[in-house]
This record gives sequence, C-alpha cells and structure tokens, in this order.
Amino acid sequence: MNQYTKVIGLTGAIYTKEFEKIKHHKNKVRELNEDTVIKAFKDGNTEILVIFEETGEEIIIDDFSDKELVKQYLGKKFL
Repeated sequence: MNQYTKVIGLTGAIYTKEFEKIKHHKNKVRELNEDTVIKAFKDGNTEILVIFEETGEEIIIDDFSDKELVKQYLGKKFL
C-alpha cells in the first residue's frame, strides 16, 4: 500500500512520501507534486494521512473513505 502524507499549515499544503532505505541507512522523506498523489490515489491501494499543523489533528483517508470526506480534505481532483 502506498502511504502519502498531506501537511496542512497556514501557508498552504504539501504532499510528502517516506521512502524506505535498506539496512542501516535513514529513510528519506521527499516532497511530491499533487498530480503524482492524485494519480496514485485514483489507481487504488493508497492511503493518505492528513495532518493539520496548528491543531495536530490527524485523519487517514484511503480508497474506501466516504466521497464527501475525500472532497473535504483532499479536493475535487481526487474523485
């Protein structure tokens, strides 16, 4: 399952993905383009963790989430 993170702050939102490295290397966190995340979400088997910086609230959205929830937190492009 692909796991992405959307961090929503005062200045906007960014999408990130943590890439797992082998053995003793540290995992890398990279910023991604929104179109890349949209494509992966529409293909299926994807989970997006939405984090609000101000409140610390976390919401997990996946392929089986309610359409209204997806529209509210991710936008119309994800439908």
